[in-house]
Amino acid sequence: MKKIISLLLIAALMTSVFLSACNSDRSTSNASSSGGSSDDKVKVCLILSQRDEWLSYMEVAASAAAKEMGGVEFNVSDAQSDTNKMLQFVQTAKSGGYDAVIVNMVDPNTAAEVIESAGDMKVVFVNRYPSDPSVLNENAVYVGSDENTSGRFQGEYLADYFNSKGQTEISYILINGILGQTSTTLRSESVLKALADNGITAKEATSPLACKYDRAEAMNKISPLLGTVDFDCIISNNDAMALGVIEAMESKSIDPSETLIVSIDATADGCQAIKDGKMAMSVFQNPTGQGVGSLHAAVNLVQGKPLNEGTGFEIDETGYVLWVPFEPVTIDNVSEYDGR
Repeated sequence: MKKIISLLLIAALMTSVFLSACNSDRSTSNASSSGGSSDDKVKVCLILSQRDEWLSYMEVAASAAAKEMGGVEFNVSDAQSDTNKMLQFVQTAKSGGYDAVIVNMVDPNTAAEVIESAGDMKVVFVNRYPSDPSVLNENAVYVGSDENTSGRFQGEYLADYFNSKGQTEISYILINGILGQTSTTLRSESVLKALADNGITAKEATSPLACKYDRAEAMNKISPLLGTVDFDCIISNNDAMALGVIEAMESKSIDPSETLIVSIDATADGCQAIKDGKMAMSVFQNPTGQGVGSLHAAVNLVQGKPLNEGTGFEIDETGYVLWVPFEPVTIDNVSEYDGR
């Protein structure tokens, strides 16, 4: 399921949805479909770890879904990468009589603290999987994508490429996101596992570069290595960092199309890089699916409905995880994902 709601439609809706201050941030209030009062609404607050490009797409999708559903009062707060601020927003939502919080954690190790701070509210963790999944239960669930799949798609693409050339030993540079974060760990481990599973012996050309999912950081850290280290490919944990690598190459008059660069997220800029031949492939992480899925999950928990009702996505065997599939994006299918 590529897109539940077109991001172009969401962008248009964004201009018409009234957003006012709430918790020093944004609020969208929607009348119920039956014309009921505010007391009839399900009150949901989305708490973001920060507002980067991808999370902003997710936020807009959730806001548009709340408007479309009706009967939902929806608010958004930005923790600005501050765990204490994130927990304060959870507590504020609790004291404000909210029914559920959707939390994109700053630090996945704080899931238990989030649940404790939430009290009787339902909790939906989105995008960043709790470091300790045992905290998930009938009142605290997760909506996101299986990070093992994202790295596997990267590894399979690279393996197909090098196997077709008869090359079974390669050297790589790995561009890491935030160290210790579940997404960083699983993306990195799964791409290397997929290479090994497909007959490729992969060796580090240099130690992994921890670039915090940041474009400028990746540009700065890769620059000294260009022209001094030999490598066969560059593996990036997200598009922003891959684009930083491309920018660094171009600043040194190195043609990025001559280097195999693989990434994750398939953002608009990432898709354009694929179309331009500067990036070999990316893996689409669906911000619309996660935004809409997490909003539905929150309302479903409050109303006692199946977690995935209205989403089209599958629940895992525990019943507490709603998976939004990753999808590989190459030059062959990028037109289905660009223009977002």
